[in-house]
Amino acid sequence: MWQPTVILQNDQLRPYAQASVHPMSLGMTYATALFEGLRAYRNPTTGEFKIFRLAEHIKRLQAGMKVMRFDRRFEIEEMREALSGLIRANAPDDDVYIRLLVYIEALGLMAQTGPVGYTAAASPRERPKFADTGMSLGVSSWSRLADNASPPRVKATANYHNARLTQLQAKSDGYDGALMLTPSGKVSEAPIACFFMVRDGKLITPHIGSNILESVTRDTVLTLYKENMKEAVIEREVDRSELYFADEAFLCGTGQEIIPVISIDRLPVGDGQIGPVTRKIQKLYFETVRGLTPDLHGWLTSV
Repeated sequence: MWQPTVILQNDQLRPYAQASVHPMSLGMTYATALFEGLRAYRNPTTGEFKIFRLAEHIKRLQAGMKVMRFDRRFEIEEMREALSGLIRANAPDDDVYIRLLVYIEALGLMAQTGPVGYTAAASPRERPKFADTGMSLGVSSWSRLADNASPPRVKATANYHNARLTQLQAKSDGYDGALMLTPSGKVSEAPIACFFMVRDGKLITPHIGSNILESVTRDTVLTLYKENMKEAVIEREVDRSELYFADEAFLCGTGQEIIPVISIDRLPVGDGQIGPVTRKIQKLYFETVRGLTPDLHGWLTSV
């Protein structure tokens, strides 16, 4: 497996081990930072790399920087050139995961809005083992952050303290992962992925007001399902008890891709096996991101 040798920091390529951020910067002391996880997939036939939904990831980053009052804006074309150069510099021979981190470099008061720095790292990322086996989830006692406290639709690093606590509890309790509920007790999402379930032949997901991240992968699933199944995913509130009536379930996210869920709170989802709808979504997703089907939406950006 290839290994990263070069990292991008503030428009400069440098040896991977030499990247640095001052420990007293606001990005460190107050978690004044946002990030995006992107993937560049290698087409198995042509060997060409293409970044999946670059524009949508950068637009979400721009929105987060606006909410957090950062005094710099990154443009899509600027990031296309920078990230493409980063990928080429590392000479990968397989899929690439990109972590783009934007932060306040200043040393000082909490309310400062700049200067803004960024780091982008390209690395290999193996297909999660749960993609083939399915995973067990437990409903966490930790609630998902409320929009009026620390908005989850903003991909701020600080929000992931909530996710980390949830994941640590799940591991301690013997689960592979967790599901979080909103403060009002409705299903929200997993710590690092959005949640879908199949019930009575209908694909259902918590709506955008359920304190979830405005996920690019979630939107991809919504679009692919509607186009291929000829019906829309149902977006609505989901009660905790309804989880136990699901016939299938899966998680989705850039890092996790499409992960089947086979049990929740130690109760089997459906018959405890990976279901046909989940398998279909997996197939559609991987054909799309690898460019094995026509790019009808302009989602693939050549490196």
